Amino acid sequence: MTGAATYDEVVFESGGVDLHGWHFAGAGDDLDTGRGRPVVVMAHGLGGTKDSGLAPFAEGLAKAGLDVLAFDYRGFGASQGEPRQRVSLAGQLEDYRAAMAAAGSLPGVDRRRLVLWGVSLAGGHVLAAGAHRDDVAAVVSLTPLVDGMAAARLALKHHAPSSIARSTVAGFRSRLASVAGREPVTMPIVGRPGEVAALSLPGHYESYLAIAGPTWRNEVDASVGMELGNHRPAKAAKDLTCPLLVQIADFDRSAPPQAAAKAAFDGRAEVRHYPCDHFDVWPGADWFEPALAHQVSFLSRHLRPGSDA
Repeated sequence: MTGAATYDEVVFESGGVDLHGWHFAGAGDDLDTGRGRPVVVMAHGLGGTKDSGLAPFAEGLAKAGLDVLAFDYRGFGASQGEPRQRVSLAGQLEDYRAAMAAAGSLPGVDRRRLVLWGVSLAGGHVLAAGAHRDDVAAVVSLTPLVDGMAAARLALKHHAPSSIARSTVAGFRSRLASVAGREPVTMPIVGRPGEVAALSLPGHYESYLAIAGPTWRNEVDASVGMELGNHRPAKAAKDLTCPLLVQIADFDRSAPPQAAAKAAFDGRAEVRHYPCDHFDVWPGADWFEPALAHQVSFLSRHLRPGSDA
């Protein structure tokens, strides 16, 4: 595990609102081509905030010589934006692209060597954000959610039908409330088995709370399931022109590993497998250190000056 986080606070605009980020400066000049260091743009998964487990990843990458910009999406964490706690996939992708522009303007970085890093829901965003870009030097997709319908089928396999039905009803109520100009219906991001929540499988409540930071709220607009239904960032994998690392939890009960594997194949990715569940690659869990080590190895090989790996 890495030590205490050291970073500078960064504010940038997306969609007319201010987003909040942390800039971790890269150590040394091993990856500096003379035009600056590569810079990683890093974002969290469903309802996550940058203070909820991202810093140890960022620190590890910074120690290896990469700058890192970790940020909060609009409506979450320290970023501005209303309504709060609503997942807008289009909005989050816009935020990711705004963060890419902000990262490229940081001191000491090479704006032509962006690295996109995403986990879970953001593991899909990075595929879409990196497609057809010649300024993206590498992409890291950790336990990615890349197919909303596949995730729905996986949820049906692991959840009781009554739990799915209650979540669906809450989602429809929230969508109707928004249309009528009323406050959205919310539900917990993570709950215990049998509770109405976006994530309620055994162990997920404890695992999420183990990484939760002070700005994280266990609340999300209940229409999130409807938002994810048409989510298909896997289709963008084939349009990446840079090296791609896909890290798959083989027993993932939240982000379907088969869908991640297909996206990895389409994106000609380097693939790493871990015999664990969705949250077991996070700081404090058994597979965090191997997952981080594989990211460092992958990025060092592809980004070292003169490398054609």
